[in-house]
Amino acid sequence: MTTPASEPIPPAIPGSTAFPNADCCCEISGLSHSYKAHQAVKNVSFTIGRQSIHGFVGPNGAGKTTTLKVLATLVKPQKGRVTMFGHDVATEFKKVRRRVGYMQDHFSMYRQMTVFEYLDFFGAAYGIASAERTRTIADILALTDMTGRRDDLIRGLSRGMQQRVSLARALVHDPDLLLLDEPASGLDPRARIELMEILQELRALGKTVFISSHILSELATLCDSVTIVDRGEVRYTGSMHGLMRRDDATAGYLIELANPHAGAVAALAALDGVTSVEPVDGRPSLRVAVDRERIGANALLQAVIQSGAEIAAFSEDLKQLNQAFMDLTEPGVRT
Repeated sequence: MTTPASEPIPPAIPGSTAFPNADCCCEISGLSHSYKAHQAVKNVSFTIGRQSIHGFVGPNGAGKTTTLKVLATLVKPQKGRVTMFGHDVATEFKKVRRRVGYMQDHFSMYRQMTVFEYLDFFGAAYGIASAERTRTIADILALTDMTGRRDDLIRGLSRGMQQRVSLARALVHDPDLLLLDEPASGLDPRARIELMEILQELRALGKTVFISSHILSELATLCDSVTIVDRGEVRYTGSMHGLMRRDDATAGYLIELANPHAGAVAALAALDGVTSVEPVDGRPSLRVAVDRERIGANALLQAVIQSGAEIAAFSEDLKQLNQAFMDLTEPGVRT
């Protein structure tokens, strides 16, 4: 078994439901689950920090959905222990469900209902009083920008709008943790961006978001931390920043210029510690690779400014995240 790269995970305390780390809302320890001869999850361990957005990334068939169903108390773990806000998901599932909202990838909806009726139905199922349901639904519709579609039938909504309704349904009982399984699947680029903005707003409101995806670059600027799984095993768990700086002394940056500027290229190439400067096709931008032991981002910015070029944007090179994902996962079809 491959030993995953990671940042330290606090050890479980035998016989206790309390978290060893007060900043942790969920701890998965030694989780394994099989379907007949197929082992979907193999000794998975990681933690989810409070009021964070934690990405759960892996190829199709990596064990993401099974893990999510365990966290949502829909599947009982066969081996290992999962605690949510101090409650064991196997033995205290009713307490866990009160604090968790789960949005499935392939969701079913009561399409003959209006948006309000659908949310009101689930609010009633959670035992929320009528007046409180009405206020809560109004707030959720405003958050998801669906107020104007309140009385529309669900069957007449686009997939993007239905995704928003599904997210609203997961929020109707005011959960502390949201479990989202491929929430951007099938959405157009604008709908994806708007969904990510909603998730950032939820974090600002104090929610914790656990979001599953097989596209690392989609989550790169959204997530505080990430767990990468492949073939049922954890290959990395820790901060997104730690993943970008994993295992080597190199770093990459993207410098977007307001206009093409040859002087900026020459200024960067002359710096000690810069290993390459490459133009980005079709854009006045530069991809710069450096030895981080010898030079930092500040020196790059100063050199570009002194060359007379105008900087429009500066960021770490997300191409590295894609490469890290490829390095940590194995090729081939998952079974």
